[in-house]
Amino acid sequence: MKNLVQDLKNQNFRHIYLFTGEEVYLRNQYKKKLQEALIPPEDTVNINFYQGKGIDLKELIAQAETMPFFSERRLLVVEDSGFFKTATPELAEYLEQVPDTTYFLFVETDVDKRGKLYKTVKKQGSVVEFAKQTEDTLMRWILGILKKEQKNITRSTMELFLEKTGTDMNQISMELEKLLSYTMGKEIITAEDVQEICTSQTVNQIFEMISAMAEKNQKKALDLYYDLLALKEPPMRILYLIARQFNQIMLISELSSQGLGRETIAEKLGIQSFIVRNGLRYARSFTQEQLRYAVETAVQTETDVKTGKLDEKLAVELVIVEMSK
Repeated sequence: MKNLVQDLKNQNFRHIYLFTGEEVYLRNQYKKKLQEALIPPEDTVNINFYQGKGIDLKELIAQAETMPFFSERRLLVVEDSGFFKTATPELAEYLEQVPDTTYFLFVETDVDKRGKLYKTVKKQGSVVEFAKQTEDTLMRWILGILKKEQKNITRSTMELFLEKTGTDMNQISMELEKLLSYTMGKEIITAEDVQEICTSQTVNQIFEMISAMAEKNQKKALDLYYDLLALKEPPMRILYLIARQFNQIMLISELSSQGLGRETIAEKLGIQSFIVRNGLRYARSFTQEQLRYAVETAVQTETDVKTGKLDEKLAVELVIVEMSK
């Protein structure tokens, strides 16, 4: 991403860009910045948009060959085309000799890095991967927004906020907007404000459910399960997430017992450090055997549901009851 920032700063652009990666919020932000840097917003003649699979390749190339109208540049924005997952030798060959006035911006969720098209773009242009951001990066970003709004927040409250929202920047942005509206007129954002107004995502509600199981609070764990069912979450997805969280806690516990620190564990498992912190907290309530038993129980329950031995809603309920004893 550093090269892209430098290109924008210097106004010196490559003719081909490929934006990919999980962090959709950043991807969209930089897509807008690059579009506006290449073609002024008021110029609707020299920018063409192509969306989805089934884009006519001949038409795309013909448009790329068209001279811009009273402008130095023509920009073609191609999103979710699937070109980078299938063999498209014609496009790969064309991109090796793009006209001086033509610019391409590909925005793709799925790419095959082994494919000829990807390799051509990497060689001839620039591939920008927008990865999920680290906890520290997200905190700095949030603090920057709060500072502009003249708001203060403690680190523990910030961690609680991230626990509720998860690490998706779109979700954080929406929840932050709600939080700022709710705390209008207040200088300090408290944990109570976050608890009151911020919505927990499904994965984070599973965290709360695991926490309730760790505390042997069966009623709270079941209430959270019923809340998820009311939100139309499929029971088997809930079971999968429960199993995944118990497995994650088990791995965190094992690595911690080997003397590894929080940041090292987070890096090894590819997760945020606040997830490790929570995992370590929950791990204190379970033995390694109990954690392994929880994962095995969830796997066996899935088999029982698939073979018709148990109703799926009841099956997940039984797992929650068992792990809350």
